[in-house]
Amino acid sequence: MDTPVTTTPGPDQWFAIINPVAGSGRGLKDWPTISRILREHGIMPGFVFTERKYHAIELAVEAVNNGYRKLIVVGGDGTIHEVVNGLFIQKVVPTTEVLISVIAVGTGNDWIRMFGIPRKYSEAIRAISEGHSFLQDVATISFFKSQIQQERYMANVAGIGFDAFVNHRYNQLKEEGRYSKWLYIWSALKSVMQYSSTGVRIWIDDKLVVNELVYSATIGIGKFNGGGMRQTPAAIADDGLLDVTVIRKISKLGVLRRFNALYNGQIYRIKKISLDRGRRIRIESTPEIRVEVDGEALGYSPFEFEIIDRAVRVVVSEKFLREEVKRRGS
Repeated sequence: MDTPVTTTPGPDQWFAIINPVAGSGRGLKDWPTISRILREHGIMPGFVFTERKYHAIELAVEAVNNGYRKLIVVGGDGTIHEVVNGLFIQKVVPTTEVLISVIAVGTGNDWIRMFGIPRKYSEAIRAISEGHSFLQDVATISFFKSQIQQERYMANVAGIGFDAFVNHRYNQLKEEGRYSKWLYIWSALKSVMQYSSTGVRIWIDDKLVVNELVYSATIGIGKFNGGGMRQTPAAIADDGLLDVTVIRKISKLGVLRRFNALYNGQIYRIKKISLDRGRRIRIESTPEIRVEVDGEALGYSPFEFEIIDRAVRVVVSEKFLREEVKRRGS
C-alpha cells in the first residue's frame, strides 16, 4: 500500500508530486505501475496529485516545509518547472539541500534528455535508487504580464519570438484535447507560415550584441526544447552561463529548408544563426513578443535573465555523470 501524504518524513523519505493530466493523462493512469516499481526498489513515497495549474509550486513548498528533502516529480517539463519554482519560494532550507528526481510522463520531456534520464519507468526509478546527483544552474527571468512585471525561475530553456509563438499554438491544441507525438512539429510547421521577424535588441552582460530583425531566440541552461529540438546544443548545465542562440531574419522557405537543423545539433552551421554566452541577458523588442520557459507560456517583453550558479540538486543517470567526468578531463 502506498505511503500516504500525512506520513512524517525521515531523512531519506521521498515525496512524489504527480501531475495526473501530464502526457494525456498518463500521470494518473500509470501511477499504480510507477508506485509498484518504486516499492520494488525500496522507495515508498508520500504522494499527492496536482489539482490545477501552478499547484505543484504550492505542493513543493508544503513538502519542504513539512520536512521532505527528496522529491519525485511525476510529470512533464511544466511540472518540473513548477517544482523548481517552489524550491525558491520556500525559505526553510537552501535549495541545494533538496534533491529532485523525475519520472517523465509528459509529452516533450526535454529536461530529462539533458541528464540522460530514461523514459522507461523501471530505468528512471533505477536512476533514483542509484542516487547519482548533479548541481545544475537555474536562471531567473523577469517578464511582463497584464502590464505587470513578474519573475520566475528557469530550469531548462526559454524560447522567444517564433519559439514562443509555436508553444502558444501547441498549448492551444492541447487544451482542445488534441494529442500526438507529432503535435509540436505540426504546430511549428503551421507557425512558419504565420510568424514574421521582429525588431529585437539583446544585451549580454551589458554589451549590445543584437540590434536587428530577429526570427527567434533561445536561451538555454539545457540542450533540448520543443520535444527534442536542439537549439542550444552546446549548453552545459553547470558552467554559470546562459547559451543564447539567435536566428536572424530568415524567409519562410529558408526556415523550412533548414528545419532539420533544429534537431540534429548542427544549428550553428547556418549563417543566420549565432551563439553567444553570458550571465545576464536583457531583451527588448518592437513590438512586444512572447516568451515560453520550460514549455510554459509566461508573458511578454522586455525580458531579463540572470544565472544562479549550481542552485538545484537533481538526480541524473550514471551515463551522464561518466560523460561529465570525461568532458571535464578533456
